[in-house]
Amino acid sequence: MSSQQNATRRFTRATLGVAIAATMAATAVQAQDEFILEEVIITAQKRPQGLQEVPISVATLSGDRMDAIFSDGSDIMALAARVPGLYAESSNGRASPRFYIRGLGNVDFDLAASQPVSVVMDDVVMENVVLKSFPLFDVRQVEVVRGPQGTLFGRNTTAGVVKFDTRRPTFESEGFINLTAGTLGTRNLEGAYGGALIEDKLAARVSVLSQQRSDWVDNGFTGEKDAMGGFTENAIRGQLLWTPSDDFSALLSHQDRDLSGTSSMFRANVFTTGQSGLNENFDRDVVQYDDGDNNPQGVDGSGTSLKLEWDFGETAFTMISSYQRANSFSKGDIDGGNPTGPGFIPFQAVTEDRAKVSQFTQEMRLASDYDGPFNWQAGGFYYDASLDVTTVDGFFGQTTVTHENTTWAVFGQGTYDMSDDWDVSLGLRYTYDEKSLTVGEQNVDGFALVIDVASIQTYEPVEVDDGRMGWEIATNYQLSDQSSVFGRIANGFRAQSIQARDVAFEGMPSVADAETITSFELGYKADLMDRRMRVNLGTFYYQVNDIQLSAIGGANNGNSLLNAKKGVGYGFEADLEFAITENFITTAGIGYAKTELQDKTLATAPCGSGQCTVLDPLNGDGNAMLDGNPFQAAPELTANLTLRYAIPVGNGELYAFTDWAYQGDTNMALYESVEFQTDGQFEGGMRLGFINDNSGYEVALYGRNITDEENVKGFIDFNNNTGFVNEPRTYGVDFRMDF
Repeated sequence: MSSQQNATRRFTRATLGVAIAATMAATAVQAQDEFILEEVIITAQKRPQGLQEVPISVATLSGDRMDAIFSDGSDIMALAARVPGLYAESSNGRASPRFYIRGLGNVDFDLAASQPVSVVMDDVVMENVVLKSFPLFDVRQVEVVRGPQGTLFGRNTTAGVVKFDTRRPTFESEGFINLTAGTLGTRNLEGAYGGALIEDKLAARVSVLSQQRSDWVDNGFTGEKDAMGGFTENAIRGQLLWTPSDDFSALLSHQDRDLSGTSSMFRANVFTTGQSGLNENFDRDVVQYDDGDNNPQGVDGSGTSLKLEWDFGETAFTMISSYQRANSFSKGDIDGGNPTGPGFIPFQAVTEDRAKVSQFTQEMRLASDYDGPFNWQAGGFYYDASLDVTTVDGFFGQTTVTHENTTWAVFGQGTYDMSDDWDVSLGLRYTYDEKSLTVGEQNVDGFALVIDVASIQTYEPVEVDDGRMGWEIATNYQLSDQSSVFGRIANGFRAQSIQARDVAFEGMPSVADAETITSFELGYKADLMDRRMRVNLGTFYYQVNDIQLSAIGGANNGNSLLNAKKGVGYGFEADLEFAITENFITTAGIGYAKTELQDKTLATAPCGSGQCTVLDPLNGDGNAMLDGNPFQAAPELTANLTLRYAIPVGNGELYAFTDWAYQGDTNMALYESVEFQTDGQFEGGMRLGFINDNSGYEVALYGRNITDEENVKGFIDFNNNTGFVNEPRTYGVDFRMDF
């Protein structure tokens, strides 16, 4: 039996053991105590509903779990595996996260990458990867909406939606301040304050974030101590809520961010040919760069949105307008070393990328609120975005490409109560998507010029468009007041994509056709033990036709798009929350996603360095045949566990909280090789604190990655066996005051 299988079985047994023990404990205290789990309200269907009422698979994060995950200044990728079926990673540091749900995602590292997981922040879709990285602060709740959401959302949501809702202004004066100091020079400040400016008419809230970590990684080649690894992130959000009458409200929000620091730190030859795992070349505290200026990174961005709501009694109209923009840059020593090593590095590689992105979105929807059995909502969506990407390569020189994307959609969804216990929903959405690509400055003949040290290239503009109908049918049946079963069949659509990364290396742009997904899921939701235990179970199967993939690496370190005929996935998720006693609460989750590419002719170039051990059969061109391989960077198993125990003391409580996340077998490349696979990776955290209820303060000691796991997060295969890893162990003290 493999070590991954052993680790998986150990984690699964531990999770089940906690669940069984919690069930027994909850049963034992049922007659004595009167505490219950709080109801969770979500907006996954764009209207407030109880988590247990919706006929879709949704998981949430808030409260202690959010506080623990982000206590050390972690970025949005810290959500990886914290929800069953959710994964996140990046080869571009804090600035460009990539999300996966139920195995569906996209490893494309280019700043123009299209992703099947949509990120929605305060009702605004963040399409570009740079916009998706906006820091999380003063967040009320995170919702992970699994499966295609092509009816109500529809921006490339064949995999699902990660939805963030921040805290809104209230007419009661309230606020908080949170201060953190920790190892590696970690210093965090988060705070917010708001209240009424005009009683019952105008309210405001201002939220701020300031994070800093010192450089802590040495450059062994130059002899610089503490040369990189740090970052400084500052962000602010201001909101105004105007309610001139009972039937109208307007919410204006503006936010800004500024990030500077270190991008991903690539490490040369940390994998040994023919072996898995990190080797003796890996040193967490030292890299060996002769170029790349110690891998700097920076982002500045801002966004403004206006949400208007009218209540007409039996109907309500909502309009959301938003403009978002960002500029980013990053530079990296891609080979991860120097002419002397570590290991064999055939040539040096350094790349710099700069992006300028802007997007405008407009959404309008009308929703009913009838007393009768039928309710509906309908609306329209418009999206217009522009992206300039400039790539500076150490050999080929500088190129600039411009991506334009316009999308519009109309949608409608209705729900009919067949009886007091049974309802059925139907949704439809038509989406039209148009994209274009130009390279350099256009001349009078409609061509573009790219001038580099090797030659002069001409590229014609690329234009693609497509329109598709998406739909879903869902039903929910109440077994009792506290439990229900649901079923859902959904069809989603991800528009065609254009990739111009290879232009920077004198290659041609590539285009992937649109992909469509049909998904089937069944689920069970229940509040048990007099609402001391919450259970959400779901199983799914999906098929993606013409699935879009990114072929990355090979001898030329290419990045081009291709379509496979089919990709399939199946599995299950289980989310569990127990109030074992009034002072002892646990959550546990596990997600399994088995994925497979099905295309007997699909092939891609394996590692260009020749230093990896390819397990796939090769065709006559020496390319790896991909039929039967799992989806790239898709963990087969994700699991999480939290425990919180508190002891009442005086006017407050002492508490201990721990959280753990597990990532199972993951194939990091499209092809399968010995070196570029991971299994049994996990991380854990801890908080020990005191909360004073009278004074409203909390003080805690925290630790993240407390066992100091060295987990591989990605690789680069064209030059040598380069890799990059997770963050090291950190610990510190955290203070919060609510007022």
